[in-house]
Amino acid sequence: MTQPKARDTDAMHRHLRDVERLLARLRLVDTLVHRQKMPHQELVENITHRQNLGRLRRKLDRLHPADIAWILEALPVEDRLFVWDLVKAEKDGDILLEVSDAVRATLLGTMDAEEIRAAAETLDADELADLAPDLPPEIMQDVLASLDEEEQEQVRAAMSYPEGTVGALMDFDMVTVREDVTLEVVLRYLRRFDALPDHTDKIFVIDREERLRGVLTLESLLINDPETEVSKVMQSKSIVSFSPDDSADSAANAFERYDLVSVPVVDSEKGVIGRLTVAEMVDHIREESEAEILSNAGLREEEDIFAPVIRSVKNRWAWLAINLVTAFIASRVIDLFEGSIEKLVALAALMPIVAGIGGNAGNQTITMIVRAIAMGQVQPSALWRLLRKELGVAVINGIVWGGVVGVAAWLLYGNYELGLVMTAAMTLNLLLAATAGVLIPLIRQRLGRDPALGSSVLITALTDSGGFFIFLGLATLFLL
Repeated sequence: MTQPKARDTDAMHRHLRDVERLLARLRLVDTLVHRQKMPHQELVENITHRQNLGRLRRKLDRLHPADIAWILEALPVEDRLFVWDLVKAEKDGDILLEVSDAVRATLLGTMDAEEIRAAAETLDADELADLAPDLPPEIMQDVLASLDEEEQEQVRAAMSYPEGTVGALMDFDMVTVREDVTLEVVLRYLRRFDALPDHTDKIFVIDREERLRGVLTLESLLINDPETEVSKVMQSKSIVSFSPDDSADSAANAFERYDLVSVPVVDSEKGVIGRLTVAEMVDHIREESEAEILSNAGLREEEDIFAPVIRSVKNRWAWLAINLVTAFIASRVIDLFEGSIEKLVALAALMPIVAGIGGNAGNQTITMIVRAIAMGQVQPSALWRLLRKELGVAVINGIVWGGVVGVAAWLLYGNYELGLVMTAAMTLNLLLAATAGVLIPLIRQRLGRDPALGSSVLITALTDSGGFFIFLGLATLFLL
């Protein structure tokens, strides 16, 4: 994926406001000119319209494709498509890579086959592989046919690896040299490039069979005698490299741990087949973070905020239906203790506190576990150790904060027994929340499912129903 320039948040919002202002001016001036009756009105309308369009085009021409992609996502569909038509065709491919999947679908829907083909042909092999799932098959075949044999093989290789692996993220634009040449030869070779590949901080050293022998940093290349052989100054020990089948999450952790910029990707025979850069890792981490946020809310996919109502409903209904069922169960739990609530009205006022604190504690636990799983710090085998630790935290929090709430209930209602029940109920619900917060993501991980998907919905439902049942049950037993 094309790496966007560093973007300052204030600058991005300023660009968006500029585009929105130009769009508003375009509509306003067109409306005013159209209403006024004047000689040569059609000519005046055309000139005015072209002037305002020219201002908007010049604004868009100055922006990086990643900035335009951000602006398109922030515009309503009608304005988005209008702006998209004004963007230079040479930027189309890079913008399609940068926008979200949902917005990309709306943009591709307005393009004819020739426009899509032209946009795809401007992309590198790894970028084309990223875009391929969203392109019509017949257009993808035409684009592949226009590539040379090596590029076709690279695209097919990138598409063959599952999503979430290093192979699906690697790019093929890299510099390799032989170990038996001098640094002077390497420098002459590099001068033949119009530009080095992005994020080139090292050159990969290979042998005659293109197997990885080491890496030559740009620093070593520049500070050593040009007559020195590459083999004398290259790093050949403790080289970080990845297999295309490695997990992208593990690679991201390695980039963070070792402060990496670029890393070779090698096959089973140590042959260099590509590289992974910090740009791909930043994109991957951002996408994973966004996916985790959506999963926690029970959303199946990233949603265009200006999508049609029906499409948004389809994306959200599944977990809302589950939530409705769990809310109904919670209401049935309360109904079971209707007689107890009638006899002691204070129960109705206090039971939301027990459920709310349990839900908050459960979400804290589940967020921590899901984050640890994402960073590769937790395996299913650690279940019982984590469970003991979280239960210990729950007991302490239950006694401390349950005691505080119990004293408050005693002072408010003049009933120390009610305070004791409140403390016990809160402690037990926190224990339930801790248990569920550990078990839900780890069991989903063991079953090969997304640990974050719907986790907040499940934990809230469990602590609500469980909290009501525990508190009202204890009150019925000991107070009534």
